[in-house]
Amino acid sequence: MTTPSAVSGASLRRLPPLTSLRAFVVAARQLSFTAAADELFVTPAAVGQQIRQLEAHLGRPLFRRVGRSLQLTEDGRDLLPGLARAFETMVETLARLGEAADAATVRVSVPPAFAAKWLVPRLADFSASHPGVGLSVAASMALVDFAREEADCAVRYGAGQYAGMHVTRLMTERVVPVCAPTLIDGPEPLDHPRRLAGRVLLHDDELRDDPGCPDWRMWLRAAGIRDIDATRGPRFDQSNLAIEAAIAGQGVALTRLRLAEADLTAGRLVRPFGGAVPVDFAYWFVCPPERLDRPPVQAFAGWLVAHCATL
Repeated sequence: MTTPSAVSGASLRRLPPLTSLRAFVVAARQLSFTAAADELFVTPAAVGQQIRQLEAHLGRPLFRRVGRSLQLTEDGRDLLPGLARAFETMVETLARLGEAADAATVRVSVPPAFAAKWLVPRLADFSASHPGVGLSVAASMALVDFAREEADCAVRYGAGQYAGMHVTRLMTERVVPVCAPTLIDGPEPLDHPRRLAGRVLLHDDELRDDPGCPDWRMWLRAAGIRDIDATRGPRFDQSNLAIEAAIAGQGVALTRLRLAEADLTAGRLVRPFGGAVPVDFAYWFVCPPERLDRPPVQAFAGWLVAHCATL
């Protein structure tokens, strides 16, 4: 029986180039350099060059022209079965390796703002606590079609009504004004909502998806202020963009507290007016029930729940 050590070293160095062997197998199967070139995404001339290189290495012809057709020589017919089996073995081995890697990977779909402001800063902790589990993150606002899309699970912000799915509430949410620390200093400190009359309002349009979530108009009215134009200022279709604009000192953003927490803790943002407004929507872990049987998905779900329970 041939062992790995028996085919290493000098014996491997005597092999023809792998590209020449591959070109021969495809051309022998197709009996056409042109068709082989199409399959390998090269030119017919490149296939012909690889075949000539292999024939020179072996010291014998492998193909012959008969009229307009291409045929294998006797040596070519003898060579083809063993090489074809060798390439099939290589393909199967690499496929098994890929399947093993996929089996240990969790493919999760998350909203872009949640990915940028909550999940990504915590990924090092997940990797450290689950070194054998890979994580593939896709940022998307759309609901996941688990039957068609390459996703094992998802995190979604909503009412938690996902028919046929396993659903776990991760954490609730509140809405709060935030701004850069520089905006609360100076001769006109931002120490009362009335001071917003002289500030740029940053609008987080993701809040509009939650029917119970206040926008600037509703927030100002609840604060007893009706003489400030609540429609002025730039709008952002993702919460993380509104937060980044606030960090840059471009104005005051009304946004979700969970997404702004890391920047508040780091001092990049401050809450000028204290209190936050609870909203109806929450963050949910969502997956098909059968996917929850996979250990990597269980590991990710458990890690999410544990981290969110501390908030």
